[in-house]
Amino acid sequence: MNLMVRRFLGVLGAVVLVLGAIAAIKYRALQKASQARAAARPPPVTVAATTAADSVWRRQFHAVGTLEAVQGVMISNELAGTVAEIAFKSGAHVKKGDLLVQLDISTDEALLRGLEAQATLARLTLERARELRAAQSNAQADVDTAEAQYQQALANADNERAIIAKKTIRAPFGGALGIRQINLGQYLAAGTPIVTLQALDAIHANFSVPEQDATQLRTGQEVRLTAEAFPGVNFTGVINALNAKVDETTHNLLVQALVPNPDERLTPGLFVRADVLLPGEDRFVTLPETAIVYNSYGNAVYVIDRAADPPGDPGLVAHERFVQLGETRGDEVAVVKGVKAGEQIVTAGQLKLRNGSPVQINNTVQPSSNPAPTPPNT
Repeated sequence: MNLMVRRFLGVLGAVVLVLGAIAAIKYRALQKASQARAAARPPPVTVAATTAADSVWRRQFHAVGTLEAVQGVMISNELAGTVAEIAFKSGAHVKKGDLLVQLDISTDEALLRGLEAQATLARLTLERARELRAAQSNAQADVDTAEAQYQQALANADNERAIIAKKTIRAPFGGALGIRQINLGQYLAAGTPIVTLQALDAIHANFSVPEQDATQLRTGQEVRLTAEAFPGVNFTGVINALNAKVDETTHNLLVQALVPNPDERLTPGLFVRADVLLPGEDRFVTLPETAIVYNSYGNAVYVIDRAADPPGDPGLVAHERFVQLGETRGDEVAVVKGVKAGEQIVTAGQLKLRNGSPVQINNTVQPSSNPAPTPPNT
């Protein structure tokens, strides 16, 4: 019996030893695999990067305004009449004095010829009266009466010429016409709108500034305009007038800028953003706007550093860092807090990154970074 027990215990011990050896081998294999997985790093993400730099920005004041023609009117008729001729096309350019509309003047021309004949007769009567007076054959009163009748005849003829001139409607200045609002043969009451006329080679931008900021503005200061109708295009002008009075209701001061418009792209009525360049400069760390990751819980950037683990690894990693932003100009944004000059910041490829992701830099294509971009052919 004792022999059987000893044999059983011997077999059991051998089994335990074999199982222990197997477990140890398996444990070491698992440990090596775990170490291998821990040592394995994901492949680096290719990103574009830039070096954060200090930039000097000239101070600006921002406002929203509207455009207004330097000269702009609605052409209308001063006297009633029937349209006999339309001498313009909608949208055409005209010069000062060009004929626009001719009202019917046939009756007026006939009346003028009669008045001119009366003036001729009055002139001859005056000449005879003067000759008789020289011969002492009439009284001075006869000469005075003839003189008055002659002057009255001239005035009547001039009045009729003025009526004809008012029925001949001409451009008061050069500019671009709008859309015709009358038709040939139409009877026009006095003051009927005919067509708009706008001088557009230069244009006014009107905007308001709060009274506390008005003291910074002076005539001659440069103004840069942008309009949603022309995205990315800058128009430059100068302040040419400041209103003499602050509005009592809004406590804003009306400002007017004169903007050259040789190609007439800017039209009256457009909304514009006006940036007035002020004296003084500010220094910021600036980045391309594409470097910013905008989140509902805060804005961030990815800063590129040398990997610290394992020791001696020369690779690069990207760490997320929250930042405080300032104003934006063109393609650049000012970073008030969170980035120092000289740090490398990811500008493209952030969607593929997580905090601590390995990266490699490829700057073959760089996003635009210009505080005052000017598109080509503008």
